[in-house]
Amino acid sequence: DQGMALDLELRSAKPPALQGDNGLSPKSDAPGNASYYVSYTRLATTGTLTLDGQAIAVSGDSWFDHEWSTSALGPNGQGWDWFSLQLNDGRELMLFQIRNTDGSIDPVSSGTLIDVDGSTTYLKAADLSLTPLETWRSPDSGAEYPIAWRVSIPSLDLDLTVRGQIPAQEMPLAFAYWEGTVAIAGTSRGQSVSGFGYLEMTGYSGSMQGVF
Repeated sequence: DQGMALDLELRSAKPPALQGDNGLSPKSDAPGNASYYVSYTRLATTGTLTLDGQAIAVSGDSWFDHEWSTSALGPNGQGWDWFSLQLNDGRELMLFQIRNTDGSIDPVSSGTLIDVDGSTTYLKAADLSLTPLETWRSPDSGAEYPIAWRVSIPSLDLDLTVRGQIPAQEMPLAFAYWEGTVAIAGTSRGQSVSGFGYLEMTGYSGSMQGVF
C-alpha cells in the first residue's frame, strides 16, 4: 500500500502440525471431500513496519497455514467458523466448525491442540463447544457475524472467551466474509490464560456453495 511497507523474518519454534487425521482434514462425509492441511503455529517474528517513511521495529508470534483440497464444503455446507489461537502458556489451538444449511454443525468439524513441545491432540466435534456471545452487523453486506465466542473444551479443562479486537473486519472481496484478529481470555485447568489469534467466518452473507 502507498506509504506502508513490511519486512519480517519468521522462524518456526515448533515442528509443523498435521491437522485432522495425520494431515487429512475431512470437510464432509462425501468421498474425496477433504483437504491436506499443515500448520506452523508458532513462528517467532521480528522485523520492521514502515509507515510514511518511519521504520518501526516489531516483534511477535505468527501462524502459517497451508491447506489444499478438491473442494471446500459438502453439499449441505453453508459456511465455516475457523479459529487459530495462540495461548500465553505456549500452546496453540486450531478449531473449525462447518455450519450446514439447516443450522446444524457438521460432525466432521474438529480441532487440534498443539502442546508446548509441538505434540498434537486431535479434537473431534463432540469435544468442542463454540457458542456465539455477541454479534456485529456489517453496514455494507448486511451480514451479522458473531464477533465474540465462548470456546469450551471440557476434556482439556479449557474455557475461553474469544473476541474480535475490531468489530469491523469484514472483507468485501469476491464474496463478503469476516476475517481478523481476536483477543483471548479465560481459564485452563483453573488457571488464568490469555492470548491472541485469528478468526475467519464465512457463509453469513450467503452460502459458500459454488464459491470454490
